[in-house]
Amino acid sequence: MRTVRTLTAALLAGAALLAPASAATAAPSPTPSAGQKGEGPTEAGTGFRTATAFRPGQKATAAGSTGDYLYWVLPVDAGQRATVRASVTLPEAASRHGASTWRLDVYDGLRRRQACTYGTQTATAAREAATVELDCVLRTVRSGAEAWSNDPLPGSYYVRLTVAGLPEEDLGLPVRAQVEAGIKEMGGAAAVDAALAEPLVPGIAGASEEQRAARAPEDGWSGGWWSDRWLWTAAGGILGALAGIYGYSLTRGSGRPGRPRAEA
Repeated sequence: MRTVRTLTAALLAGAALLAPASAATAAPSPTPSAGQKGEGPTEAGTGFRTATAFRPGQKATAAGSTGDYLYWVLPVDAGQRATVRASVTLPEAASRHGASTWRLDVYDGLRRRQACTYGTQTATAAREAATVELDCVLRTVRSGAEAWSNDPLPGSYYVRLTVAGLPEEDLGLPVRAQVEAGIKEMGGAAAVDAALAEPLVPGIAGASEEQRAARAPEDGWSGGWWSDRWLWTAAGGILGALAGIYGYSLTRGSGRPGRPRAEA
């Protein structure tokens, strides 16, 4: 009975220590709405160096011309999986001469194009269509990777929206674009042991303080060392130790000699 009481007390103590941290880590951080994060930018850059910064949860908009390259940039941290969506409001059908094909590309801080795991990265709009929708679900960002790999790493991610094909007569027609991004926290299942020394966050030429601040998550970069795998490792160690103690107590108890019976 003493062994059972000891095991029960140890289990309760371990659960009390791990439960608060586990609840805080396991619960995914909801992506704030645009209202919580403030209004998104109303313009886009024309290249990587002039990309307009926005945050996940904001809706970035821009007016442009058919044939322009529109660039935005947002921060994505380790353990996060980003989904980028774009919508293009097309010119009036009467002013167009045929269908148009639009493309959404995402690049990391090293300007390496990142593959979409799924989504409509390229879409063709008929001449009569009013809008075209695109989306790209990126791979989960890793805290570190081999030098030769193309794994996504924490830092800036550039979004580029452009038309990939249309009648030449339609070049220069006015369009309006909207881009937004959602973030999903993937937790310890996507964690790795390596860590990047610094996030891949290139500078912005002539950027304002607001744009520079938008290059990092609001709560700062995670650094890549913490994940809920630490909680599971600690819990496994505690349970393993308790199992060893319990097994030892059973073995010791089974080896005790029986009490001699009293003589009549």
